[in-house]
Formats: sequence, structure tokens, C-alpha cells
Amino acid sequence: MSLTPVIDWQLLPFEALSARQLHDLLQLRSAVFVVEQACVFQDIDGADPLALHLLGHRAGRLLAYARCFAPGLKCAEVSIGRVITVLEHRGTGLGHALMRQALESVAQRWGPQPVRIGAQAQLKQFYVGHGFVDLNRPYIEDGLAHLEMLRPAAVIPNHSTERPA
Repeated sequence: MSLTPVIDWQLLPFEALSARQLHDLLQLRSAVFVVEQACVFQDIDGADPLALHLLGHRAGRLLAYARCFAPGLKCAEVSIGRVITVLEHRGTGLGHALMRQALESVAQRWGPQPVRIGAQAQLKQFYVGHGFVDLNRPYIEDGLAHLEMLRPAAVIPNHSTERPA
């Protein structure tokens, strides 16, 4: 039995976000990336108007979020970033559900293409479980170790090795 809560997923361009949705996603990103991870950086980076925003709600509350970019906007490939879940739902499988939804969403939108991410190093195995490969190009971003990772087109990930995230 899955611990993952039933989620209402929405994939929206910036212009379609309501003021409440924009507030909630910026608040969640700030709570996780700035406060929880003690990482002082400019989260509002000018890229949000170019992105599609994947919002995962339950009972009107934002529990999961990612932003997705068409090929050629952030890099040559499709890219996914700002992948987050609220603290109290980590370890329930919601992170895996979010990543599956993000990958399905970009495949439906742009077809089967490679997907590039800049992953925090401690999450390498999470992303490997979704078909990503470490490109062996580690870097530091905002004081945290990151890995450049790529998911080849048409990868079928091995979800049998998933642990709740």
C-alpha cells in the first residue's frame, strides 16, 4: 500500500498561474531552498516566465512542485528543476510521484527527448531510480554540491528499487 497522498496535478505556464498559486509555489521554494537548506540565493531568477509549473495539490494545499523547461531554454535538452515536496510528506513516495509526473508531463508536451537536471549530490540515487545518469560533472551551486545528470530519451526507469522519497 502506498503512503503517497492522492494528488491533483496541474501543469501551467506562468501566465496561467493565479496570484495564490504563484504565492504558494514561491513560499514553498523559499521554505525549502532558502530556509530549510540555509541557502542564500536568488530563487526568483527570471526563468519562471519561461517555465511550465507542475503543481501537486491535495485539499487545496501545495505539497509538491517542479518547474519544466522546453529544449533550448535552460540547456539544449528539456530540463526539470526546483523539484520539491513539503517536509512532512517526504518519505511517503510523494517525491517519486512528483518526478514521474514531471517526466510524463514533459514527454507529453515535447515528445520523447533527453531530460537534463542539476541534482543536489545527496539525491543522486533518487534520480538514478528515474533513469538519470551522472555525467561526472560535479559543481557547487549556492554552496551545495550538485551533479549534472541526463535521462536519455525513452528510458523506462526501474521503480522496483524505489525507496519512499
